[in-house]
Amino acid sequence: MANQTNVELFTHGLVRVLKEQWKVDVWLKSGHTNDDDEIIAAHKIILAARSKVFATMFESDKIKSWIVEETITLSDLKHDELEVFVEFCYAGESMPPEKLKKHAMSLYRAADKYEIPYLRDLCRNQIMSSINASNAFEILELSRVPLDETLRDFANNYIAFQSSVGFTLDRFRTFKDRDK
Repeated sequence: MANQTNVELFTHGLVRVLKEQWKVDVWLKSGHTNDDDEIIAAHKIILAARSKVFATMFESDKIKSWIVEETITLSDLKHDELEVFVEFCYAGESMPPEKLKKHAMSLYRAADKYEIPYLRDLCRNQIMSSINASNAFEILELSRVPLDETLRDFANNYIAFQSSVGFTLDRFRTFKDRDK
């Protein structure tokens, strides 16, 4: 094993604490599983430091009255998405980019819901770099909640450009008809 630099040791320290499950005090579960083997151990202090929603949740009297071993279900994330979400909370931008790329859309939604603007920004950039004819309308729809003008304008411009070079308008009509 190669020696790690001081920077690598520093930036991966929190990830190591997560992987070793050192002094964990909260467990996270995907809403898409009933398997207790898929519970992810974490630390309230890290989640609260990264997310205003988690901070508020952990400060509330309801949460404080729970027993020490708390399990929180994040119903909107699949297990693999939840793993990446938690890893991001610990690793930040030192997380492997392929993980962010694979789950960018679901992480974008989670970043909005749990108020992690930096993750939302990284996901937006990833989503914009991966736009194509097959996902442009999905990205346009994603930009609506939350209203993300940057992402919306990017998707609209992409669709307009593709339309000018023969992109089919059938998907656009279908998309527009849903709003009626």
